[in-house]
Amino acid sequence: MQSKNKIFDDISQLMTNAMGVAQGAREEAETAMSGLVDRWLADRDFVTREEFDAVRAMAQKAREENEALKARLDALEANTSADA
Repeated sequence: MQSKNKIFDDISQLMTNAMGVAQGAREEAETAMSGLVDRWLADRDFVTREEFDAVRAMAQKAREENEALKARLDALEANTSADA
């Protein structure tokens, strides 16, 4: 009876070790795949969503500043025309 328990303990330990190895291999494969995708995207000059959103916000701010400057110019032109 003792030898059966020993065999089951050994099989259980072997399965536990195998699961640990499989988990480590999965994590390593995920890391490698993520790095591969990142390099592929970088080689094609793709931008991340964060970069896109940042540039979009800068463009929106520049657009608003241009509109404000145009309004100031229009007001200055109106004043100059009224004075003449």
